[in-house]
Amino acid sequence: MQDKIKKIFTNFRVILLLFLLLLAIVAINPNFNNSGVSITNIIQNSSVNIAGLTSPSPSTPPRNREVIKSINGEQIDNLDKYYEIIEEISDYEAYDTVDITTNKNTYSIVLQPEIVTRITADLENVTVNTTEEVYNEASSTYENITVERVVEQNITTQEVVGIKPLGIEVKEAPFSNIKKGLDLEGGTRVILKPDMSKVAPEDRDDIFETVILSLKQRLNVYGLSDIKVTETVDLTGDKFILVEIPGVNQEEVKDLISQQGKFEATINDKVVFSGGGDIKTVFRSADRAGIDPRFGCQAVQDGTHVCRFYFGVVLSNEAADRMADITKDVGVVTVDEAGNVLPKDDQYLESQLKFLLDDIETNSLNVASDLKGRSVTEIQISGSGKGQTEQEAVVNALKEMKGMQTVLVTGSLPVSLNIIKADSISPSLGKEFLDNAIMIGFISIIAVAIIIFLRYKKIAVVIPIIATVLSEIILLLGFASAANWNLDLSSIAAIIIVIGTGVDHLIILTDEALKRTKESLSWIQKVKRAFGIIMVAGLTTAGAMVPLLFAGAGLLKGFALTTIVGVTIGVLIARPAYGSMIQILLKND
Repeated sequence: MQDKIKKIFTNFRVILLLFLLLLAIVAINPNFNNSGVSITNIIQNSSVNIAGLTSPSPSTPPRNREVIKSINGEQIDNLDKYYEIIEEISDYEAYDTVDITTNKNTYSIVLQPEIVTRITADLENVTVNTTEEVYNEASSTYENITVERVVEQNITTQEVVGIKPLGIEVKEAPFSNIKKGLDLEGGTRVILKPDMSKVAPEDRDDIFETVILSLKQRLNVYGLSDIKVTETVDLTGDKFILVEIPGVNQEEVKDLISQQGKFEATINDKVVFSGGGDIKTVFRSADRAGIDPRFGCQAVQDGTHVCRFYFGVVLSNEAADRMADITKDVGVVTVDEAGNVLPKDDQYLESQLKFLLDDIETNSLNVASDLKGRSVTEIQISGSGKGQTEQEAVVNALKEMKGMQTVLVTGSLPVSLNIIKADSISPSLGKEFLDNAIMIGFISIIAVAIIIFLRYKKIAVVIPIIATVLSEIILLLGFASAANWNLDLSSIAAIIIVIGTGVDHLIILTDEALKRTKESLSWIQKVKRAFGIIMVAGLTTAGAMVPLLFAGAGLLKGFALTTIVGVTIGVLIARPAYGSMIQILLKND
């Protein structure tokens, strides 16, 4: 028996299977001591964000996300303990300090005050400095001078009424890198269909892409994490938009995405232009948009690189006149923070041009001083992107530019959206689904082991079959982890299908190996004949899944993909290894 075991573990197919199993386990990265709570989202400008905590990227593997281990020295074991401590912190005073220790760093959080500002009926005189442009007859040039003015305004009072929330959203620390879909994690899934009835056929693809970009921009504005907005097509060729957002209820999502939205650009809270008729053109061609050749990319003191982008925008005449009227009384910044006089081309207005999407500020830009009081229909918008390398800075700058162009073009969605289907799953129900699926899978494997033993009466057959089935599951989960693939209920159903087909194929191999026929076939010939059957069956199963990739507006894609990948892994890797094992174990029986 020892010789057989040695032959098994020196067989190439078995070695390949073991090597891939090791890679799969590394990708899954199980953690048997998963105490603490995992950070899923950090609210912008919150107390923890100011202290240095940031939201994880949706593509970050679960085990690589930051996990809170203790708060103020108290160990965090689970969500209940976390919320118990957060409840205690709610009684703290403004500017008190909270120490949060994660698996990566320790942060000292200064609690920000919740301030209520009240405007009273009483008036007061206030002296303010304004910058005015005057004509110097001696030099025949315009100069900026600072003038003190006394203005009358209402007296305002401020009162601290408590502390702002920390701004952290968390969930239980993950056991592995396996990402769970909404069915298991909890959240909302919505299928949308844009109304293209008034859109020309040749423009529909562009409009569809624009709607997807606009939805992503809008959802990112609201700080939602792990957002999935994808295009999906059904078997008839109709296009839909699939939106999946964890941790948000159905009504919130419906309100967020069913409205076409409102875009405005303001200066001093006055609307300069808005989405729709005010914006005539947003230039995207290489000669009118891209990395600004006048500034390019530069290395800064902290070792990072900054690249500046630009693109042109054409406004309506009415919007240009409004901008001239609003900016005519705005002062000009002529010196930098160090007190150095800025060149004329680098001077800008004291008030910024702010972009608001659904009344939430998304960006703000400086306005060149030469636009002060002028009715200009074509303006240039600029911004920048940072990166550790110049190439990364270029990529980030162009990404920022494209996002800003999208906001200008589609601040208001170009078409209305019809909600075709909306599903909401609570986290507790999702956990119950997962627990039931694991239990059913365990029972299935035990049942298979018993039936196989009753059939063959050989433990040397039962153990390799169960080991092969488990290896296929581990390889499939490892692939899902490495590919950042969400597993949902349909994927779990597909895993059960893969187990069933796998056991079926392994029985075919075993029967063929043990079969006594009149033909004088060698073990190799028997196994080859069995693999011919298995390959055809595997291809048939995979082929049957292809239509499901597009059926039901893509809702069955997880089931189809999991089945195809699982069958492929089994036919090419796990089942050949089993064939070698069973050949070695039963050859002399």
